[in-house]
Amino acid sequence: MSDRQDSKTESAVSRRVLLQGVAGVAALAASPPLAFAQAAPKEAPELARMVAENRLPPLDQRLPRNPMVVTPHETVGRYGGTLRRGLRGSSDHNGILRMVGNQGLVRWNLEFTQVLPNVAERWDVNATATEFVFHLRAGMKWSDGKPFTADDVVFAIEDCTKNSELYRSVPSVLTIGGKPAVVTKVSDTAVKFAFEAPYAMFLENLATPLGQHPTLFPKHYCSQFHPKYNSGLDAQVRAANLSDWPTLFRARCGDIEIPSRWGNAEKPTLDPWVVAEAYTGGATRVTMRRNPYFWQVDPNGAQLPYIDQLTMNISQDVESLMLDTISGRIDIQDRHIDSLQNKPTLSQNMQRGGYRLVELVASGAQQCMIYLNMTHKDPAMRAMFANKEFRQALSLGIDRKEIIDLVYLGQSEPYQTGPRPGHPWYHEKLARQFTNHDPAQANAILDRLGYRRGPDRMRLRPDGQKVFFAIDVIPTLYPDAVDTLELVKRHWAALGVDIKVNTIERALYYTRGDNNDHDAATWPGPGGLDPILDPRDYLAQHPQGSRYAIPWTQWYVSGGKEGQEPPESQKRRMKLFDDARATPDIAKRGQIVKEMLDLTAEDFETIGVCLAVNSFGIAKNNLRNVPLKMPQAWSWPNPGPALPQQFFFTA
Repeated sequence: MSDRQDSKTESAVSRRVLLQGVAGVAALAASPPLAFAQAAPKEAPELARMVAENRLPPLDQRLPRNPMVVTPHETVGRYGGTLRRGLRGSSDHNGILRMVGNQGLVRWNLEFTQVLPNVAERWDVNATATEFVFHLRAGMKWSDGKPFTADDVVFAIEDCTKNSELYRSVPSVLTIGGKPAVVTKVSDTAVKFAFEAPYAMFLENLATPLGQHPTLFPKHYCSQFHPKYNSGLDAQVRAANLSDWPTLFRARCGDIEIPSRWGNAEKPTLDPWVVAEAYTGGATRVTMRRNPYFWQVDPNGAQLPYIDQLTMNISQDVESLMLDTISGRIDIQDRHIDSLQNKPTLSQNMQRGGYRLVELVASGAQQCMIYLNMTHKDPAMRAMFANKEFRQALSLGIDRKEIIDLVYLGQSEPYQTGPRPGHPWYHEKLARQFTNHDPAQANAILDRLGYRRGPDRMRLRPDGQKVFFAIDVIPTLYPDAVDTLELVKRHWAALGVDIKVNTIERALYYTRGDNNDHDAATWPGPGGLDPILDPRDYLAQHPQGSRYAIPWTQWYVSGGKEGQEPPESQKRRMKLFDDARATPDIAKRGQIVKEMLDLTAEDFETIGVCLAVNSFGIAKNNLRNVPLKMPQAWSWPNPGPALPQQFFFTA
């Protein structure tokens, strides 16, 4: 089914979701129930043995007074087994986050339509959406058995995320109107977040991966790496041969999106599995073992997770992951193997590998977004990229039909960006402008702008230099983007514009972007069904993702203290974005978003290729409680919100 054919379904679901105040995805199909439901013991056999040997407290002393009860997707499970998954290289940390790191104060439901209790068992919100009081689970513990209380949340926000040495600016999830939350302890099991302005979408933002800071840093452990609590920290920094205390803190306690989050087996967590073999340089695998203090149970009161251990082997190429998958050596995987070109091979080998395919519902807007760096350090490059007509000419020079037919097997349509077709906030101009292939018009624009052709028919800038730039892309993550860019390279060469498809490793990709060293970059464009949760392509608000103008993002998130001041249209959109997040009324929020998208369409800052397509993954046939369909989104970091702690093996 094409995306146009499916737009009625998307429209109905999106309207239902927006009425609830959350951007969502298509309704997910339920898996058929298993023919049996085996009653499980109350805890894993290995933990029961440890209790019997007095090496671990009894279960009732490890669980909170009111543990979170997880309703299994199919049936209650059984204990045991090792779940195998693959990682790629030294910077695939989000592959671990998506599987394990879903333990924030709140969480998404399976359908991506509602925020549910999680670490917080309930919350109170005042009438103006400026104060949120979260009630924590009494008796809840970190993975080392130490109590988890409101003190941990206050420490994580007030001492860590608001510390200017540790964070250049307070994470945007924790700010509204340029002002951060003030977090105070109400009691051991209650903590208040107070904002100066209404923040109607605070809960939705907390449910995303970037909302995990409140539960990320155990005070009893991480305070030893903080100068407020350790006067002898300089000696520790020197002993670790590091430059300063923030570097030591991140090495020991990590952050949401860096490898060191999974690089220290000593750091306590709230996750269902805890690190045993760490994700460090030179590692060939990461292993994680069950958390004996995990705070969730199934409906029978059996402590989760069901699965004993996770093993994530680190591969250096997709071919190795594919071979492991079709040979039955991976239990659940979509990351890195989910290109359409791999689907026939994976489909043909289902019986051999003993797995089934799982559908991933696209929530993104764009399959391959091209970001020209409008804040380039080179003034001539900056002037070229910042010229809207130059960007329009390049867009008109792309033969999107050829790309869709050859790379995406006809399963998409030309698209720039914006909410997906059928979404209540769909914006025709933003989505469709300059997507027709018109090389004559493109050449006319470039001629008018003064980019004359040289003797080799390639164009020259007004300063006489060749029109040439590199587009950064990560081949291990997005092989389809490499294929797409190779075709774009040919299309633009016909216009006299030369590019390099710059295939680089993920860590270098981030380093170049963070330092504003890139000419251009590509990434799948989000915001198709979650336009307020991830609007990085509509305004410069994502410090790593808005790659057409990272310094503008730094200006926005720092309240104007860092980065580069953006043009008025961007500043207006930043204000509208804050207003939309603060507006509880859905109709009024939609009006604000329309104005924001109008400005985005007018400025035409990014170049899209085609509408994001549904993807897929695999799950072994004996791995149960895995939904047949899941959203695919960074805001819903699949498969984490499907609660892998309730996955189990039948044999």
